[in-house]
Amino acid sequence: MKKKLLQIIAGIVGLCLFCNISFAKDYTIEQLPQLTQDPIHKIVSRRVTNYFTQSHYHHFILDEDFSERIFDRYFKQLDFSKALLTAADVARFEPQKTVFARELKTGNLTTAFNIYNFVLKKRFLRYQYALSLLEKPMDFSDDQTIDFDREKMPWPVSEQELDAYWQKRVKFDELSLALTGKNEKEIREILQKRYRQVLKILIQNNSEDAFQVFMNAFAREIDPHTSYLAPRKKRDFDSDMSLSFEGIGATLNMEEDYATIVSFVTGGPAEKSKQLAIGDRIIGVGQKGKPIEDVIGWRLDDIVDLIRGPKGSKVRLEILSANSNAKPKTIELKRDTIHFEDKEVKSSIIETSRGKVGVLEIPSFYLGLTEKTTHLLAELKDKVDSVVIDLRSNGGGSLGEVITLTGLFIQSGPVVQVRDNLQHITQYQDRDNVVYYNGPLVVLVDRYSASASEIFSAALQDYGRAVIVGETTFGKGTVQTLRNIAYPIDERIHPDWPALGGVQYTIQKFYRINGGSTQLKGVSPDIAMTNSELAYETGERFMDNALPWDSVPVASYHKIGNISDILPEMKLKHEQRIKVNPEFNYIEEDIQRLNQQKAHQYIFSLNQAKREQEQHENDQRELLRVNARLNKMSLPPIASIDELPKEYKIPDAFLDESVEIALDLTEHYKELK
Repeated sequence: MKKKLLQIIAGIVGLCLFCNISFAKDYTIEQLPQLTQDPIHKIVSRRVTNYFTQSHYHHFILDEDFSERIFDRYFKQLDFSKALLTAADVARFEPQKTVFARELKTGNLTTAFNIYNFVLKKRFLRYQYALSLLEKPMDFSDDQTIDFDREKMPWPVSEQELDAYWQKRVKFDELSLALTGKNEKEIREILQKRYRQVLKILIQNNSEDAFQVFMNAFAREIDPHTSYLAPRKKRDFDSDMSLSFEGIGATLNMEEDYATIVSFVTGGPAEKSKQLAIGDRIIGVGQKGKPIEDVIGWRLDDIVDLIRGPKGSKVRLEILSANSNAKPKTIELKRDTIHFEDKEVKSSIIETSRGKVGVLEIPSFYLGLTEKTTHLLAELKDKVDSVVIDLRSNGGGSLGEVITLTGLFIQSGPVVQVRDNLQHITQYQDRDNVVYYNGPLVVLVDRYSASASEIFSAALQDYGRAVIVGETTFGKGTVQTLRNIAYPIDERIHPDWPALGGVQYTIQKFYRINGGSTQLKGVSPDIAMTNSELAYETGERFMDNALPWDSVPVASYHKIGNISDILPEMKLKHEQRIKVNPEFNYIEEDIQRLNQQKAHQYIFSLNQAKREQEQHENDQRELLRVNARLNKMSLPPIASIDELPKEYKIPDAFLDESVEIALDLTEHYKELK
């Protein structure tokens, strides 16, 4: 990729034959847009406000007190690190902090846009200041430090205080590049390009950007999982849930001012056409019956909008080849439905001297998950002794899918209980009386397993159907719904309206069948992977405005197995294994070291010698581990991390141990039946 980027840079002279653009362009503050709300925002604001005030699980009053809270959160979202604004800047808007409630109800968001424009200007000036600092000599010999944990700090009292912070921030960027071996000239060129790119993006801000930030300040003040989804975000959300979209099947990235192809979706129109290559730059996009639009310098999301379209429709692309400076070519592609196969459930079989274990890796609870998993289970169950379901970093998804997926492993019965904003409790049941897999089952979770992952693991734990292993889960015990902002009648009455996007908001809390909530507390594993816990603030309990933990009556259900009887022996075997497993010793060492560093985790030295020493120590620690692994693989040792062989792969200690636990469970399984 680096070689290809160098080829692109080398071809800039040739490219300029076809475009009028300066890559050393200086942007001026006069180019910043003065944003005002689009007329449609008035409609959207009122409808979003109605959804949140009338249908949200958490009853709240949109009054002056709530308006003040929105004010504080809006500034927090606009300047999270307190790197742009002074206390006086915030104070100048204080007299208007109670107007947001009224503006949201009327749809007239003048104050919100005035604040956004003000902060946009301040951000622009700060990056101009950062560019000016690159002209000064670089000195990494003093003992300065920079603290990036600024959220809870008071607002800076002066521009001079902000200057001092930005001097350190630019120095941090410079030092980070110096540590990679870059010289002073290279560092200046890279950072100039980086900061100018930020200025360009600021100039390209539009009214939807401002509207989106403000509406989400409102949404997040209600609870952490309530959101306004701008039309693009709504489209991306729908794609993630269905694992599909309609387009050409190419992944793009911005390099310089070009949308550059970085990968293809296998089987998509872009790959099948054989007319495109990795590194090709898209300089124009045209629709049927319309001229090609020049898209050099456009925002990437605007270019993506032009390229995507309904299945069967055609799009024309004007392309600059990555491999030559020849004249641009124009190609035509027919759009199709593109599937994200890499995000689907995957199965594999791990074979050890003790037996075979099937592994189902589930990245999310997308629509269609249960159907695919049913097929994979049918293929696995006669080939393996037990099954591990890997839900690590699975943030959830469809409530319907988690209910049907749980039903694959139980005959029938309740899976989850939900309570709505009227305090009505509903039980969702598996009713098919069919078990698709009744063998030994282990579920692997971590601190990022959330929502639907917690429903699934909690239900199987309460039934005694599976052994839950790993870490305590995230603790998200709320259910969100997605609503279109557009009403069905809008298309007929207002055919000229643009897409209105959607809202996602909390409508229910879910509860285990044993009555307890996973909210804040998460699901505790039957067997914890490590003896120590990482003392970092991960999980729902650390989020602003998280709903409280509570409980409901226990559902009527019958345990399938009595796992608690065998857990002591399984835990003992687990402890004996990880005690002598070097990978778990490494994990324990890392946890202890990170916990010791927690108090100053965001503080970095700006002294090059100290940073190089830290880097050397980290590299040496990793080198010792790598060579120990290579020795185990009967491969020769290496002298530097840079010499890692291609076949080297860091062991997945948690998955490997989950396989051992699954085989332990297999030995006991007849006792549970």
